[in-house]
Amino acid sequence: MPWKETCPMDERVAFIVESLRGELSMSELCRKYEISRKTGYKWVERFEEGGKPSLVDQSRACLTHPNAIAEAIVTLVVEARKRRPTWGPRKLLYELERRYPRLKLPSSSTVGEILKRQGLIGPRRGRQKAAPYTAPFVGCDAPNAVWCADFKGSFALGNGKRCNPLTISDAYSRYLLRCQGLSRTDFSYVRPIFESAFCEFGLPVAIRTDNGPPFATVAAGGLSALAIWWIKLGIRPERIAPGKPQQNGRHERMHRTLKQDTTKPPGRTLDEQQLRFDRFRRVFNDDRPHEALGMKPPANAYNPSSRRYPIKLREPEYPAGFLVRAVSHKGALKWNGRLIYLAETLAYERVALQKVDEDEWRVYFADVPLGVIEGGRFRRQNAAWPMRSLKRHDKKTGHTVSPMCPV
Repeated sequence: MPWKETCPMDERVAFIVESLRGELSMSELCRKYEISRKTGYKWVERFEEGGKPSLVDQSRACLTHPNAIAEAIVTLVVEARKRRPTWGPRKLLYELERRYPRLKLPSSSTVGEILKRQGLIGPRRGRQKAAPYTAPFVGCDAPNAVWCADFKGSFALGNGKRCNPLTISDAYSRYLLRCQGLSRTDFSYVRPIFESAFCEFGLPVAIRTDNGPPFATVAAGGLSALAIWWIKLGIRPERIAPGKPQQNGRHERMHRTLKQDTTKPPGRTLDEQQLRFDRFRRVFNDDRPHEALGMKPPANAYNPSSRRYPIKLREPEYPAGFLVRAVSHKGALKWNGRLIYLAETLAYERVALQKVDEDEWRVYFADVPLGVIEGGRFRRQNAAWPMRSLKRHDKKTGHTVSPMCPV
């Protein structure tokens, strides 16, 4: 519009004043102010309807929008978020679709915008991504191929005592098998929790943990009492690399949600906190959808293992050509008239020795390499040796397992 840029409002007022005088026709007046007749009639009409204030520029925004979200939908989204404060837009949308199957709902991105406008979510914090890990872990291609276990950090309860949440999940389905608050992390406290899980769900092929107690030790082979028990059950202990929690990322992600839902604030007593854990486990398994499972809850993707918990443990079996020796109650091995200390956790266990050359023997517990006896001295081994002769293929699970697996 060719109004003088110094003050368009004054130009419009002057135009209206001359129009009211009637000395010039509309065509002559519009030529004088260098505007079209359509624009001239528009300003005259606006002045007649609202006076001088109506000559101010008006907003060009649409008064109505065909794709605007109804206030009722916004209310449903906000209420769903308040019920599930740790669920994102996609999971909330899944729950709303299940509750209101005939209701036309917006996209997940629109749900996210609604939550932002309502102040219910903030910007996501940027995270650095590590390179993928290529260790030969058991593939998570079926339920019970790999279970993940960890402690979700000790925290203080309302009465000042400590709570150590032990969590066990199935890596494939994300099904949370156990979430148990313990006062201590010793083997005697942890074993009953795993035993109850084995009795209820059967045995996995492998259990993936970090390198802390009670899952591992600094002894030969990193074996702890818990790991030795797993091996004799036919379960392969898998330990992530130190300082690499992303190698157990599925389980760690669950821990973040567990903390948000159950510990802010913590329970007053351990029993009260356990009620929160049990409620979280029910919601996580049966209600909370997971994107990697096609927005289905973990319970829809999990089935118990066909490998049942045995009544009696099986001792490791070694192939012909290996020397089998018993470890003393102090964790030592008698060799050529001398006592060679291996690990206290191996007390009363049977180990095997494989001859490498005239004065060098490799020591194994089951298929776990412990070290090398050379020149009458034991040297711990950090790298794993291939011991395919001790493994076999399980037709039921399709995985390669150690020879102690129950049939």
